[in-house]
Amino acid sequence: MSGSALNNLLRKLHQIEDSILAILLFGMILLAAAQIFLRNIFDSGIVWADPLLRVMVMWIGLLGALAATRENKHITIDLLPRFLSETMREVVKVLTNLFSAGIAAIISYHSVRFVAMDYESNSKVFSDIPAWTFELILPIAFGLISLRFTIHAILNVRALMIKRRMG
Repeated sequence: MSGSALNNLLRKLHQIEDSILAILLFGMILLAAAQIFLRNIFDSGIVWADPLLRVMVMWIGLLGALAATRENKHITIDLLPRFLSETMREVVKVLTNLFSAGIAAIISYHSVRFVAMDYESNSKVFSDIPAWTFELILPIAFGLISLRFTIHAILNVRALMIKRRMG
């Protein structure tokens, strides 16, 4: 696959991620507003709305973390790099990205076990919908986050090697 074809594929995947995030956020706002309206005006509500809103918050949080990792705009603590040379900053970026990839991979692995456990126990979220279907975002998101941190580490190594060749 050529570089431009890969970039086009990545751009499409990013658009899909962003669209899902926007649709979930819009749906969550509408559902929460409807719940508030129904409770305050009619003294009733949608029985399944609160559990669904909790699931939507989890999905939005994980998809937001995935988008932040994609853009390399996640929360970082950059106290140490301020005191390091440019080369050492790149080395620290590589190590930090590899560490983060490892932690995300461990969380993804245990999320798979968690989802499998809920699948086997036939847990329900609401309305007889299996819990595991909503929990699938956990291993998928953390797996992709791990992959993205790994990609960032590889890009940092490449940048470091290019700087070494030039300098």
